[in-house]
Amino acid sequence: MPDKLIDLSSDTATKPSREMRAFMAEAEVGDEQRREDPTVNLLQEMVAEMFGMEEALFLPSGTMCNAIAIKVHTRMGDEMILHRDAHPYTSEGGGPAALAGVSSALLDGDRGIFTAEQVRAAISPENPHSARSRLVSIENTTNAGTGKVWPLEQIREIAAVAREHGLKLHMDGARLMNAVVASGIPAKDFVAEMDTAWVDLSKGLGCPVGGVLAGSHEDMALARRYKHLYGGAMRQAGIIAAAGVYALRHNVERMAEDHANAKLLAQGLAEIPGIQINVDDIETNIVHFDVSETGRSGAEINDAITSRGARMGGGSGPRMRAVTHLDISRADIERTVKIMRDAVVNA
Repeated sequence: MPDKLIDLSSDTATKPSREMRAFMAEAEVGDEQRREDPTVNLLQEMVAEMFGMEEALFLPSGTMCNAIAIKVHTRMGDEMILHRDAHPYTSEGGGPAALAGVSSALLDGDRGIFTAEQVRAAISPENPHSARSRLVSIENTTNAGTGKVWPLEQIREIAAVAREHGLKLHMDGARLMNAVVASGIPAKDFVAEMDTAWVDLSKGLGCPVGGVLAGSHEDMALARRYKHLYGGAMRQAGIIAAAGVYALRHNVERMAEDHANAKLLAQGLAEIPGIQINVDDIETNIVHFDVSETGRSGAEINDAITSRGARMGGGSGPRMRAVTHLDISRADIERTVKIMRDAVVNA
């Protein structure tokens, strides 16, 4: 295998930069559980202000952000409404059911986007035979939807239906800052209708760990209780929270480079025989494409390119995924396209 692996398997592959590591090393710390860690407190204040929400809570992972938000808004036997490809349903180990006792009403929709009318139709009738519809969850950007940014007006329409029926609203903001940079819409506007929302630190922002959940004082008080219950309490967490502070100050606007690299990658892949991709779908940093016409699975092609020095995501089916991030340069993209062409054409 080549000395350097161009890792496009996920934006979680990012590593903290030298500057971020130095900032972390100098962080002031205290007992986070006693709310005495000044750097954790600063990070939480920054996210709460960015979202226009009353309070925020630093957590070890985005999965825990979703898990706690779902628990805060529901009771056992309730139902949440979300897209069938959304992360809490597909990629969190059955957490909503296991941790909150919540079932899922799954919606279809192009590239992870559903409509207000779909939400209205999915709301269960008020009777003892049905799970009580309680929560709507929106993933922005959509992971399985090729990094699609949610239209703001569509979010507002869904919120209106949810409020009409007494439902809570949550935004899974794993890649929310990608949506902000791509659209020019402030995070505060995207989450204005939400009861809770969170932002991931360990993806495009380049931090080693963590996410920050935000909401009302009342909801965050309950969230803090579930943080302890789920094992998320920390001590001198300012060392890792400092990465988030640094990232929000330095690593947001540069995401435009990741989006440009994703578009460049898609354009290069589209020129390779056997690869099917819609270049116009690429809005942010996620690239999905189909390799069925090569006669091989995504896993087989991924093995072939990994041995040549580039890695993506590919399973037993015909689909593959590549995700750009701050550790990927334009030269890396150009090299990856050459590797893919060689793996496909000269197999």
